[in-house]
Amino acid sequence: MSQTRRTFLQASTLSAIGLMLPGVLRAQAGEKPRILLRSSWQIVNIGDIAHTPGVIALIEKYIPEAEVILWASNDLSPEVLEMEHKRFPKLKVVKGKIKDDGHATTPELEEALGWCNFLLHGSGASFVAQRDVGDFVKHIGKPYGVYGITYSGTSKEGIDLLTQARFLFFRETVSLERAKEDGVQCPIMEFGPDGAFGTDLRNDKAADEYLKSVDLQPGKFLCCIPRLRYTPYWLIRNQPKDEKKADRNEMMQEHDHAPLRAAISAVVRETDTKVLICPEDMTQMAVGRELLYNRLDDDVKAKVVLRETYWLTDEALSTYMRSLGLFGLEMHSPIMCIANGVPALVGRFEEQTSKGFMWRDIGLGDWLFDMDQPDDVARLTPTLLTFVQDRPAVLEKVRKAQAIVQQRQRETMQVLKQQFAAAPVTSEKGQAD
Repeated sequence: MSQTRRTFLQASTLSAIGLMLPGVLRAQAGEKPRILLRSSWQIVNIGDIAHTPGVIALIEKYIPEAEVILWASNDLSPEVLEMEHKRFPKLKVVKGKIKDDGHATTPELEEALGWCNFLLHGSGASFVAQRDVGDFVKHIGKPYGVYGITYSGTSKEGIDLLTQARFLFFRETVSLERAKEDGVQCPIMEFGPDGAFGTDLRNDKAADEYLKSVDLQPGKFLCCIPRLRYTPYWLIRNQPKDEKKADRNEMMQEHDHAPLRAAISAVVRETDTKVLICPEDMTQMAVGRELLYNRLDDDVKAKVVLRETYWLTDEALSTYMRSLGLFGLEMHSPIMCIANGVPALVGRFEEQTSKGFMWRDIGLGDWLFDMDQPDDVARLTPTLLTFVQDRPAVLEKVRKAQAIVQQRQRETMQVLKQQFAAAPVTSEKGQAD
């Protein structure tokens, strides 16, 4: 390590906000695992938000002696951070990049790079932070692992980085097999559930107040989430409209949402259950209004509530936990539901990644629906009705899925824990201290 870098680290260690000197000394002595979690990809989707607190909660549960700093993406907002701090009040968050000279763009990240003894790439739709991990390997040289991602192929550089990891956990076995086929040869490559399965955020007060305001009673409603084939990010970000994706969305929107309307209609007509149409991302309030609520018959619409505003992960999960279950075309709200004992169906289509196939891996293949397959669409409504009409069997199915997830969570966290027992603490350039 250069004298310049050592001097900078010493100065920033003493001045860093939120990290007291005794804690730094303990970390330097190697008394605790020090994990730098690269996560927090975007905030426009409550599922993407859920990855981060889910993984932190798992570390807290299975490696309670560990200290964690979150290396977040730039768009982590004060509102989301406040929600996460309610659950993890001591969590320190840094942002920034590693520059070509090996230094970070922020003093907080610079300090965190020197402080940590392991980099954990969090759960996500892909090897999201491949560039950051590559820079970490090149300039910092400490060990790293990847937890709960989908793999759909990558560059030679990406394959090399994945191979160098201490472990790789893929959130469905489809990704695991694809990575093997592409030549990834990490020593530990296994199925490891999406980090969002660990999410336990709550905002019961907000959920109760909302349900009361729209006359929904706990245990008397189901949740439904719509989705277009491609998320229209051009509506919520400063970016040009993707005409090709927009055309595909328009072409398939009725095809994809007519089955959901049929299921909604069957539920409210054949049972005493209402339906809440709600969003997982910021674009879906309009989708729910235009493609679901507005096209329902009047007698059905009278027992359906459309949520008109976006919400955060804690309020959403508290709401799901007061429902009989969830169905729709998204993935991470179902993940959070199953993790917390709530039944959930998943609809998928060819434009999505392989993430939906995790339902097969946890024993819920019967609750996975390919919206491009007529036979799957035909069984959607009958399956959903069992959520109301056959609660004991449905809840037993959820418990079995939870058991699979929880076993893998224990096993994967044990692998992470073993990294600190089996290897010496490393310095800034990977030399044993």
